[in-house]
Amino acid sequence: MTQIEYQFTEDFAKKMDAEDPLKDFREEFFFPQVNGQEAIYFCGNSLGLQPKSVKSYLGKELENWANLGVDGHFHGEDAWYHVRQKSKPALAEIVGGHTHEVVAMNNLSSNLHFLMVSFYQPTKERYKIIVEAGAFPSDIYMLETQVRFHGLDPEDAIVELKPREGEYYLRTEDILTEIKTQGDALAMVNMAGIQYYSGQLFDIQAITEAAHSVGAYAGFDLAHAVGNAVLKLNEWDVDFATWCSYKYLNSGPGNISGIFVHERFADRPDLPRFGGWWGHDESQRFLMEKGFVPMHGADGWQVSNTNVLALAAHQASLDIFQKAGMETLRAKSEMLTGYLEYLIQQISGKSGILEIITPKNPAERGCQLSLHIHRGGKSVFDEWYSQGVVGDWRNPNVIRLAPTPLYNSFLDVFKFGLILEQSLKKFA
Repeated sequence: MTQIEYQFTEDFAKKMDAEDPLKDFREEFFFPQVNGQEAIYFCGNSLGLQPKSVKSYLGKELENWANLGVDGHFHGEDAWYHVRQKSKPALAEIVGGHTHEVVAMNNLSSNLHFLMVSFYQPTKERYKIIVEAGAFPSDIYMLETQVRFHGLDPEDAIVELKPREGEYYLRTEDILTEIKTQGDALAMVNMAGIQYYSGQLFDIQAITEAAHSVGAYAGFDLAHAVGNAVLKLNEWDVDFATWCSYKYLNSGPGNISGIFVHERFADRPDLPRFGGWWGHDESQRFLMEKGFVPMHGADGWQVSNTNVLALAAHQASLDIFQKAGMETLRAKSEMLTGYLEYLIQQISGKSGILEIITPKNPAERGCQLSLHIHRGGKSVFDEWYSQGVVGDWRNPNVIRLAPTPLYNSFLDVFKFGLILEQSLKKFA
């Protein structure tokens, strides 16, 4: 990361924005209004902003539907039968895989369940699952019900890793030690890529290596990591992963998910899975015969046909990502979040009102900073919102702020600094 001498001045923020190679991308997004003014939108970790191009991408598919009807499946530009192929190059770049290792499909929790069918096959001796304590509830519910489906007790089968006493995030050595401790009893590690509450970016490569060393699978929920951190899933030998597209991938509320399945499983029809027509061998699909034959790679995990309108909105954002590039986005992200961290520390000082609980090391976080509010509670969050700051409140006392490099600016961060300075006077 480039060392920068940050300054709490408007001139500094404007200078950084003028030198930002990504500055023009801000104009490709709509910004919501709060109390009649453009929001300082730091909530891409929950819902990304709408690209202005989405309407035209959707409109094109609506025209195809209107003009072609059922023939749209096989005729016209981006015929629907093969339309999933269009998103693959961008997804492969974003997650660090090959095009045959990724596919956009379903939603995140559904995909976790489908992938668990393949990668969680517990035995009497090997049945444990490691997950971080305080994982997003959907993941916990998914793991609990999967474990019970196999007739096991979640209290016994699920190992939740907690930070050390007095700390807010996990140490990598503690994760690796627990994997080694579970050893032959461990069936799978199923953790987040970035922990949604603390904002910690886990060492996916080291965790995967450790899991494999004891004979376990390694899978990840990348909801907060995809489009945020540089990922190299193929190189890191990750077995499987899934993510949502509505946070940093800016594809619309509740929009389509995606999966990664490592290429070593590309032609494993023996691997248990739930089959469906859309995952069946494409060359034989319309023979309408019995006998499920999975497609090569991640496509073989598809069950239902593609949601064309969802993919259209998704593609609008993916095309922007391909123009921007993940390495460039990450470089700006580290500087932008570094500036936010600097201002918070400079302004809050020793007030004791708030504390950053996200790792200080940029290599151990994405763009999100989580702030533990020691005094004022949700009133602090409400005060910021009244001034136009859109962040995210998480019970019992954390505010998440995520300056997103595609559309946030250093001036956004500076303006937040002014609001923070004024608000602290009220809660001192």
